[in-house]
Amino acid sequence: VHHFLLLALADTQQLQLLHFCLFLAISLAALLGNGLIISAVACSHHLHTPMFFFLLNLALTDLGSICTTVPKAMHNSLWDTRNISYAGCAAQVFFFLIFISAEYFLLTIMSYDRYVSICKPLHYGTLLGSRACAHMAAAAWASAFLFSLLHLATTFSLPLCHGNALGQFFCEIPQILKLSCSNSYTRELGLLVGSALLFLGCFVFIVFSYVQIFRAVLRIPSEQGRHKAFSTCLPHLAVVSLFISTSFLTYLKPLSVSFPSLDLSLSVLYSVVPPALNPLIYSRDCPLPTVKSFHSSLRDPIPVWHLRALGPYKWHCLFTGTQLMSAWKGAQVQYSYIS
Repeated sequence: VHHFLLLALADTQQLQLLHFCLFLAISLAALLGNGLIISAVACSHHLHTPMFFFLLNLALTDLGSICTTVPKAMHNSLWDTRNISYAGCAAQVFFFLIFISAEYFLLTIMSYDRYVSICKPLHYGTLLGSRACAHMAAAAWASAFLFSLLHLATTFSLPLCHGNALGQFFCEIPQILKLSCSNSYTRELGLLVGSALLFLGCFVFIVFSYVQIFRAVLRIPSEQGRHKAFSTCLPHLAVVSLFISTSFLTYLKPLSVSFPSLDLSLSVLYSVVPPALNPLIYSRDCPLPTVKSFHSSLRDPIPVWHLRALGPYKWHCLFTGTQLMSAWKGAQVQYSYIS
């Protein structure tokens, strides 16, 4: 096989132009949103915090994933062609897996960042210092690279016996496996199952982090504050759930079960929609608490939120050990939210 035939999104030229315009609009929205995030974080010293550092990396993965798949689909729709070279298909699989896997890992790290900042604010500077953040980001990218390289070597070493027509608008591993000879893709299927278990563990960790965050939010005395917290955090969890569930269905669905419209919808939902939605969801500042007053005695445990307005390290600079406990003795924290 020297080339593959990608899925034609429509039968008529008018519908192909419509798909081209739709992909163009989504791509421009993703490029604009993620580009603004990268520029803002890189240029603003006030945004040099762990949360925005990971957000910058997430924006890079979104840009990379949508630029890997959508331009070729737009080209095919505009010029009424379906061809992609064998090397081009391999490159598309390799880079797409790098960006999509790095996004999984970064979403997991970002949930950990929120968990620490909200539930363990006094340890924030220790657990998420600049060196620790750099190491976690580097580990995410390195793991994604090795993960992609392993899948690439396994998938493209398979003999193909069922033609060269892929049922997708970009090169996707399940579609390539359908073209391979029977019983020759057992190793790749095992690798996909192992990868799914790894990503399932990441998803469980994300859900656990948000459960702990929601428990802390429910202890906020202000009903308006709880509403704002949930309205911010729930969209995060919704986008993550959409991203993970659709990709799981795409890669773990039995190869014998094939519904072209369903396969296309799932692929769009995990490869095209999240890069356009993430800038809208993750660029919103989380509801941040400020200290209004310290008064009366401390009778009940207080869910202390990380005060980003004061900077993640200022508590460690101002208070240590018994000084911190003395400063909080007899204090009650009231929360207000800044949008």
